Amino acid sequence: MTAGDLSPADIPVVILCGGMGTRLREASEKLPKPLVDIGGRPILWHIMKTYSEHGFRRFVLALGYKSDLIKQYFLDYRHLTSDFTLHLGGDGTGSEPVFHGTAAKEDWEITFVETGLTTATAARIRRVAQHLDADRFALTYGDGIGDVDITGALRHHVEQGLLGTLTGVHPSSRYGEMRVEGDTVVEFNEKPTLADGWVNGGFFVFEREFVDKYLDDDPAVMLESAPLQQLARDRQLSVYEHEGFWMGMDTFRDWTELNGLWDAGRAPWKIWED
Repeated sequence: MTAGDLSPADIPVVILCGGMGTRLREASEKLPKPLVDIGGRPILWHIMKTYSEHGFRRFVLALGYKSDLIKQYFLDYRHLTSDFTLHLGGDGTGSEPVFHGTAAKEDWEITFVETGLTTATAARIRRVAQHLDADRFALTYGDGIGDVDITGALRHHVEQGLLGTLTGVHPSSRYGEMRVEGDTVVEFNEKPTLADGWVNGGFFVFEREFVDKYLDDDPAVMLESAPLQQLARDRQLSVYEHEGFWMGMDTFRDWTELNGLWDAGRAPWKIWED
């Protein structure tokens, strides 16, 4: 199957899940960063759910820190998300659980790949290469969420015809904003706003040949350093400009803000129906 024939359902989505969340200790002391919850579900689940709403269903998780907990979450997924009846026999044996209601909506194929405890991002991608069985793959970070039009990013990538596309986002300012006329404040907004300029927000699309041409197994190389810099110098990296919401969950403050949006029913990335 050629890249031009690929539908989202055919395209593997690599999610970088090796993070420790050292700046999230109040929320994630015992968890890998992708399992830190937003509204009772891991941020990893929110990311996968966003992709699945755009037709993607094949996920490759590049695991690192506390990978066993990520594996166990999905092994226990039906039990965690369903009502069921379990009979515990008097002889110490038990029956198989009887689940009630419909099965989980998520029709996902998930491949779990151990990529090393301290491996940098470029090598993590290289170490999942054997599972990239299509001519194109998507990639994102396991700690960044947004209302990105992933379908639009994929379309943009195909139209540009380059090896890689990243989603450019406006970072959220840590400060409120004042609008000033002369010496007078005419508007004051205490809430964080989107800053000017563009940063890398993840939600990449790559042609499969990018892996062989630009990545090796050096465990110290970050994707964002030599590989993407060389790709840009070769004029093979395009940007899909996302003007909407995006946020990286890097600190306890970020976690609190994301959960506040969810609890208030104002999470911009929630594009699915319950």
